[in-house]
Amino acid sequence: MQNLSLMLVPVLAAQKAAGDGLIKPLGHHELLLVLVQLSLLLLVARGLGELMRRINLPPVVGELLAGVLLGPSLFGLLLPDLQAHIFPKSQEQSNLLSVISWLGVLFLLIVTGLETDLKLILRKGKTALLISLGGIIIPFITGFGLGWLLPDSFLADPEKRLVFSLFIATAMSISAVPVIAKVLMDLNLIRRDIGQVTLAAGMTDDTIGWILLSVVSGLASSGKFDFGTIFHSVSAAILFLAIAFTIGRTIVDQILRWVDDYVGGIAASMSVVLILSLSAAALTHALGLEAALGAFVLGILAGQSRRFSNEAGHMLEVFTASFLAPIFFASAGLKVNLLALLVPQTLIFGLIVLAVACVGKFTGAYLGSRAGGLSHWEGLAMGSGMNARGAMEIVVATIGLSLGVLNPQMYSIIVMVAIVTSLMAPPLLRWCLSKVVMGEEEARRLEQEEQDSRSFIKQIQRVLIPTSGGPNIQLAAQLVGYMAHQNSIEVTSLYALSDKQPQSKARRMEATQVKDTAADLALTAVTEEMQLPADTTLQTKTESGRNKAEVILNEANKNYDLIVLGASEQIRPQKALFNLLVDRVVQEAPCATMVVKSHLPQPKGEICKIPQQQIKKILVPTVGTEYSKNAVEMASTIAAQTGALVTIVNVINLPQVEYILYEQRSLAPVKEIAHDMLEQQAEIARNLGADVKTYILQGTSPEKEILKFAKTQEVDLILLGSSIRMVTGRVFFGHRVDTILSKAHCPVAVITVP
Repeated sequence: MQNLSLMLVPVLAAQKAAGDGLIKPLGHHELLLVLVQLSLLLLVARGLGELMRRINLPPVVGELLAGVLLGPSLFGLLLPDLQAHIFPKSQEQSNLLSVISWLGVLFLLIVTGLETDLKLILRKGKTALLISLGGIIIPFITGFGLGWLLPDSFLADPEKRLVFSLFIATAMSISAVPVIAKVLMDLNLIRRDIGQVTLAAGMTDDTIGWILLSVVSGLASSGKFDFGTIFHSVSAAILFLAIAFTIGRTIVDQILRWVDDYVGGIAASMSVVLILSLSAAALTHALGLEAALGAFVLGILAGQSRRFSNEAGHMLEVFTASFLAPIFFASAGLKVNLLALLVPQTLIFGLIVLAVACVGKFTGAYLGSRAGGLSHWEGLAMGSGMNARGAMEIVVATIGLSLGVLNPQMYSIIVMVAIVTSLMAPPLLRWCLSKVVMGEEEARRLEQEEQDSRSFIKQIQRVLIPTSGGPNIQLAAQLVGYMAHQNSIEVTSLYALSDKQPQSKARRMEATQVKDTAADLALTAVTEEMQLPADTTLQTKTESGRNKAEVILNEANKNYDLIVLGASEQIRPQKALFNLLVDRVVQEAPCATMVVKSHLPQPKGEICKIPQQQIKKILVPTVGTEYSKNAVEMASTIAAQTGALVTIVNVINLPQVEYILYEQRSLAPVKEIAHDMLEQQAEIARNLGADVKTYILQGTSPEKEILKFAKTQEVDLILLGSSIRMVTGRVFFGHRVDTILSKAHCPVAVITVP
C-alpha cells in the first residue's frame, strides 16, 4: 500500500498542476440559453413555414423570416434587452448555435443529394447542360462585375476584392432545386418534359455551383489569389469528384449492401449514410474545398444505391425538414438587420444586387433554353424557375460570412435576394408553365409512367430465391432469368440450413461437409438456370437458423419485393398444400411470393440439371381482380423475353334462376362484362410487349374448363394470381387453384401479394 501511495503522488501532483487545462463541462447558463434559443427558433420557424405553405409559398421563406423577426429587425427593436439576453453577442454562445446550424447545412445537402437523379440529368443532358451553362456563365459574369464595382463599405476586406467578386459571382449563379421541385410538385408538372428539364438543369446548376463555391472558398481560406491556389482547388475538386463517381460509387454501394445484409433495418441504413456523408464532408474540408460538397456528393451516391432504404431517406428528410433545416434558416435570418437595409445607400445597392441577380439568371437560363431547342414559353419558365435562390443561397451566404468574405451588410443583402427570388418563382412558374402545350409523345410517356406506377412487375427490384436444387426451383430460376432480361432486378439465391446437428463430433463434421456440398450444388444449379444478363447483380449465400423457414423469412425481411419458391419435390403432408416449409413462407412472407410447381420428374440421387424449358404458350385464367392482373403482368414479362403467346381466359356460366336479375336468362350481359375485362388485361399485356389472345370459356366448373383448355392448346405454363385464405397449418388459395396445381399436365406458378 505504501508503494502504491508513493506511485500516485507524482500523478496527483501532475493533475493538480494541469488543473487549469482540464476541459470544463458546458455551463448551466450556456446550456439553458441554447435550449431556449432552439425552442424559440423552431417554434417561430415552423409556424411561419406552415403559414407560407398554406398560401402556396415555399416554407423556407417563412423559416428565413422567423430569424429576421427574432433578430434585431423586430424582436431587437421592440424588446432589445430581452432579445440581447436570449441571443447574446457572445462568441462562445454563438458557436453552440453555429454547430447545430452547420449540421443543418450538411443534412440539407445530404437530402438534396439523395433526391438528385443522375439518370434524369443524363437523359436530358444536352438541353439541361445548355440551360445550366447559360444560367451560370451570364450570372457569374454579371455578379463578378457587380462585386468589382460595389463600394468598399460592402466588403469585409477591401484588399480582397477579387475573392469577394468571385464569391458574389458564385452566389449569383446558384439556384434552389428544392424550391423549383416544390412548385413543380404543387402544379403536378414534375414528370412533364418541361418539369424534368427544369429539374435536370437545376441539379446540374447546383452541382457546378458547389464546385465553384469549393474553389472560391479555397481561395478565401488561403487568403491569396494565385494560379497555384486555383490549381490546387480545381484539381482537388476534380480528383474528389472523379474518385467519388467511379470507385466511390462502388464502395458506397458495397457498404450499404453489407449493412443491409448483416445488420438490416432503417436505423442502420440511415446511420451509415450519415457516417459516410460526414466523413466525406470532413475530407473535402481537409482538401481545402467546401464541406458541403462532400455531403452533397455522398447523398447522390447513396441515393443511387438500390440498397439504401427509401424509408431511411424519408426519415432523414423529415428530420431535416422538421428540425435542422428550420434551425439553420432561422439562425441565418438572425444575422439579418432589415433596419440596416433601410439606410439609403444600402437600400439602393441592395435593389441593384437584386436586379442584377434576377436579370442575369433569367437571361442566361432563357438563352440556354432557346439554344437547347425549347420554345419561348418554356424558356421563360426556365428563367423563372432557375431564378429562385432559396436555401442554397443561404448556405452560400453563411459560408461567405464564416470565411470573412462577406460583412453583415452584404450578408443581409444576399439573404434578402434569396427571400425575394423565392417569393417570385412560384407565381411566375405557374403563369409560364400554363402556356406550355403538351405534345403527343410526351402524353404517351406520361401515360406509360402512370401505368408503371400502378404495375406489380415494375415495382420488383429485389428477388429472393431460396433453393434446394430440385426441378421446381430450377424451373422457377428460369422464369426469374426471363424476368431479369426485361426488368432491372437484383437477385439473391439462398440455401437455408437448420442448426440441428448430430450429437457426436465426428457426425457433426460429416454432416457439415455433406451440407456444404449440397449447398454448393443447389446454388450452382439455380445460378446456371437463371442465365442472368451481365449487368444483373447476383448474390448467393448460405444461412443457418433454428429451422429453414425462419432463415428464409429473416432474409425476406431485408426489403425484398418478391420471393420465388419451388413446390415440394417429395410427397407432401396432408396438412400442407406444397410442404410445411413453403406453406409457412407463403403465409408469413412480408412481400409477394411466386411458387412454381414444375410437374417434372424428380431426378434420382444428387441434384440434376433440368433442360431449358421451351415456353411457347402461357395461360392466365382471370377473374378481373388485382391478383389476376399481377399474373398477367408476370406472364407478359416472361413472354416478352421468350416470344411466347399469352392466352388470357375467363370462364362464365349461366347463373342459377334465383340470382338472375330482371328475369333475364341470357349470357349476353355476362359475356359483355367478360369481354371488357379480358380486353382491359390484354392491353396491360400488350404494353409489356407480349402477343396476346383472349378466350371466353363456358362451363359449370371453371377449373375443369381451364385444365381442359390448357391440355387442348398444349400450354407450356399456367400462371395464376390468387389471395391466401386463412386456414390453420396450410396455404389455401381456394379449391379451384388447388385443383389446377394438382391436376395440370404442365408447370404451374401461383403469385400472391400480402
